[in-house]
This record gives sequence, C-alpha cells and structure tokens, in this order.
Amino acid sequence: MSKYILKRIALMIPTLIGAGILVFFLMRLIPGDVCELRFAGTGLYVDQEQIDVCRKNLGIDRPIFIQFTDFMIGFFTFDFGESMWTGRPILEEVGLRFELSLQVAIMATLVAVVIAIPLGAISAIHQDTWLDYAVRTFSIAGIAIPSFWFGIMIILGLLIFTNWATGVPWMPPIQYKPIWVDPIHNISQLIWPAVATGYRYSAVATRMTRSALLEVLREDYIRTARAKGLVEKIVINRHALKNAMLPVVTIIGIEFAFLMGGLVVTEQVFNLNGLGKLFVESVDNHDYAMTQALVMLVVLIFVVTNFAIDLCYAWLDPRIRYS
Repeated sequence: MSKYILKRIALMIPTLIGAGILVFFLMRLIPGDVCELRFAGTGLYVDQEQIDVCRKNLGIDRPIFIQFTDFMIGFFTFDFGESMWTGRPILEEVGLRFELSLQVAIMATLVAVVIAIPLGAISAIHQDTWLDYAVRTFSIAGIAIPSFWFGIMIILGLLIFTNWATGVPWMPPIQYKPIWVDPIHNISQLIWPAVATGYRYSAVATRMTRSALLEVLREDYIRTARAKGLVEKIVINRHALKNAMLPVVTIIGIEFAFLMGGLVVTEQVFNLNGLGKLFVESVDNHDYAMTQALVMLVVLIFVVTNFAIDLCYAWLDPRIRYS
C-alpha cells in the first residue's frame, strides 16, 4: 500500500505541471491585460507610458518563460504572490472564501448522500413498483431542475411561508459567520444553498445507486446468501449495498471536487462570497495571478479527491489490493 501511495503522489506532479501549462498560456490568449482594464475603468486619458509602468510593476512585461517559471515555483512553494487587481496577497483573498466554499461543498455532499443512497436502494429493491417509479421521477426532476432556479424557489418559499406564519418575511442571512462563531447564523445561511445544490447532485447519485445495486442483486453470491436463509436486510446491507458503492463513491467524490469551484450561479443567488464568485471576478479583471491560483487549487482538489476515492475502493471491496 505504501508503494502505491508514493507512486500516486509522484504521478500528481506531472498532472499539476500539465494543468499549470494549460492555464498559464490560455490566460495569455485573452485579449488585453489587467493594466489596460484598470486604467479604462478610471475614464481618464492614459498614455502608453503609464500602461508600460503598470506592466513593469506587475511583472507581466518580462519574458513569458520567466513568468511561467516563477508561477510554477510559487505554486509548489505555496507562494502565489499578490493579486494584480487588488494588490492583496492571494492566499489571504482565497482564505477568506475557501472556508465558506468548503463548508457548502461538504454540506451539499452530505445532503446528496443522505438522499441518494437510501432512495437508490429502495428503488432497486422495489423495482418496477410505485416506489421505484416515484424515486425515478424524483431523480429525473433533480437532473432537469437547475440548482439556481431551485435556490430562487427556496428563497421565495421561505419569504412566503414566514410571512404567512409569523407576519414577518424572513430570508437567509447575507453576512457569513464561521460555524464556531455563530452556529445558528452559519447553518441558517448555508443550509439552503447546500439543499439546492445537494438535491441536484443527489439525483445523479440516486440513479447510479439504483443501477449498481440492481446489477449486484443479480450476482450468484447474492442468490447463494438468500438460499442459505440469511435475512434480506443482512443480504442487502452487508453483501449487496457495500459492493454496489464503488461507482457511487466515484460520482460523489467528483461532485464534491466540482462543488469547490463550480457554484458560481448558486453563490450569486444566495449572495455568497465564495471561490466561484472570486473566480469570475478574477477572469473579468484579467487578474492572471488570481485566476491561475484558483484553477490550480481546483485541480489540486480534484487530484487529491480522486486519490482518496481510489483508497476507498480497497475498503469497500476486499478483492482490490494495491501494491
């Protein structure tokens, strides 16, 4: 196992370098730069000399190879420099939003798991019954309904219900507070985007759980367990469900990694200042340094998540051995 872990860690390095090459050179293909955009926002006349001074101060006038080398060295040493737009340290800017995005991703993943695995199992066990049709309809609706639209409906529903029940409309708080500072405020703010996003991803995991469990239930060892007289609950929980979890764990892990930087519209709906919103702002502002750092952070999360999923395979299926 230790050799496999070291091998996978070594393989992460070329993956990260390849991602760094792509994001660095693709950013340079975007017309204009941060200096032109910054001076254009002032509405004043700016000559070329001022733009050149700005580029020199930010270091974007240096040879492209030197810029790329500094970027990759900074990534592997966790020294991302300063934002080209705000001038603040990138780690500080990202740190302010990472905690929020991480909590929403974890909560949304928990919502998806709590919904998907039980419903998928019920649908597979009661195949072609009204329960199966109800679960399949529920999951298809989750795939079809956009998360941002569902989020808007949640906010409207909260406003209408609280106004009817108490006479005073209520909506989730806007200002973020860490969960250890004010747990009630934190949960009341983030549970709703987590539900809106988690329902969308639970629909995919539900269908995956159903199809995987149906396939496992047709295996010979399941028929043998039933022939031995084992209780159906034990057959499902101990022998069938655990073996059906491999593709489900893969889907859930990939969704979690995507949630860390892909909730742009949902963050706009609930007015959350997360990584997705920061990513859009950095692209709009041509902030090369911030955009590169955010993309590499998401790539790192994907790589680490896939690594953790592979390790989970050995726990779920004893037949899998890493050497």
